[in-house]
Amino acid sequence: NNQALNEKLSTQKKGIEEMAIKFNTEFENIASKILEEKSQKFTLKNKENLDAILKPLGENIEKFKAQVNEVYQKESKERFSLGKEVEKLVELNQKVSEEANNLAQALKGSSKTQGDWGQMVLENILERSGLVKGREFFPQEFLKDEDGNYLTNEHGKKMQPDVIIKYPDGREVIVDSKVSLTAYTRFAETEDFEIQKDALKSHISSLRKHIDDLSGKSYQDFAVTPDFVMMFVPIEPAYIFAMQSAPDLWHYAYDRKVLLISPTNLIAALKLIENLWKRDRQTQNAMNIAERGAALYDKFVGFVESLSAVGTNLEKAKKSYDSALGQLKDGRGNLIGQAEKLRKLGLKTKKSLPSILVSDGLASGEEE
Repeated sequence: NNQALNEKLSTQKKGIEEMAIKFNTEFENIASKILEEKSQKFTLKNKENLDAILKPLGENIEKFKAQVNEVYQKESKERFSLGKEVEKLVELNQKVSEEANNLAQALKGSSKTQGDWGQMVLENILERSGLVKGREFFPQEFLKDEDGNYLTNEHGKKMQPDVIIKYPDGREVIVDSKVSLTAYTRFAETEDFEIQKDALKSHISSLRKHIDDLSGKSYQDFAVTPDFVMMFVPIEPAYIFAMQSAPDLWHYAYDRKVLLISPTNLIAALKLIENLWKRDRQTQNAMNIAERGAALYDKFVGFVESLSAVGTNLEKAKKSYDSALGQLKDGRGNLIGQAEKLRKLGLKTKKSLPSILVSDGLASGEEE
């Protein structure tokens, strides 16, 4: 019995071991299968998550790339355009430099050219001052007397200053432009002290000569002027340079009835003259308003008098009307009563008198 029991136990043990081995194998298979499925799902899920993250990033990268390309192309075009503009600017600068050099050479070479240039500067300042050409200032105008005849100097020549500026009271200011450029340019172009010293001397001497020439024309003796003429120096630095180097130059000119003025001084003087003209126009407007007001008042008085006369005449007319109407329809034998009686006697008429006048006329005739 013990042997049989042991065999039975051994058989059961063996069966249990086999079953354990089988279960273990199946568990391993199931675990592997589950792990494989979970791995596949995990990989798929990760791929979906990565796609959700990386796809927008990739789109943004493409947009950024497109923007970078666009900006690069735009900057390339702008650099090209800027290069063209720089080239144009360089060409313009060269042209301006050439024209300025040509102008400088022309001004240096001819006194006539210098004079024309000074005249042009003077007219430009006058036009910008508010004064009107042909009304307040007159360029290249010959001096004339009150009858319009040309005035001549002691040599029998007509006198033609550069500009005549008129005051509202009839007085005139004569301005002559004088350009002293050659010596001043020579001074500015060198740093050599001796050359500058010589150029300075020539510059001052040139201005003194211009002062003497203008004083000798004696414009102030022939025109209605404030006993002086203005000598306009169109180059401000040259004027300042001369005043600083020769402080007595202004008094030298003033003693000869010549006032030295620069563009800055001229602008200030013209502003004063323009204000005088403005005040004169305001005064003239005020006087015109007063005259028109007086004329309007006189007309109004005349209208009132005429209207009063119309009223008086209307009253007289009413009295005459009432008198005539009384003769027509009032009293014994009035016209309306007599006419109506004739009609009743058999007159054949096409028209008849107003009934109210007929009744009034007949009633008045009967009362009388």
